[in-house]
Amino acid sequence: MEEQMDIVGKIQNWYKNNCDGNWEHSYGIKIETLDNPGWHVEIDLNNTKCADKNFREINIDNGDNDWIVCEVSGNKFSGGGDPEKLETILRIFLDFSENTKKEFGGAEFGGHIT
Repeated sequence: MEEQMDIVGKIQNWYKNNCDGNWEHSYGIKIETLDNPGWHVEIDLNNTKCADKNFREINIDNGDNDWIVCEVSGNKFSGGGDPEKLETILRIFLDFSENTKKEFGGAEFGGHIT
């Protein structure tokens, strides 16, 4: 539970640090449920330090109860996953946002993410 609170706190800080009086009026973070069931997270990267970073798609499908897809397209981070992957999606975004490499994601996550 403490780990989850830490992730929520970090997402809150990322959001707060990008609120500059303008950014938050046009951009933001959306967390929604899916009907298959699962989660969808969308985070605007425009005018943030992440805007020019490369993200290689993560696409792991181990069946209906173990899947996750994360990508950056149109300057938005988009993540989807089964009902137990919300924390993982947020952790992947935070790792991406904090990573100083030119490219992030892809095969380095292997075939199974918990």
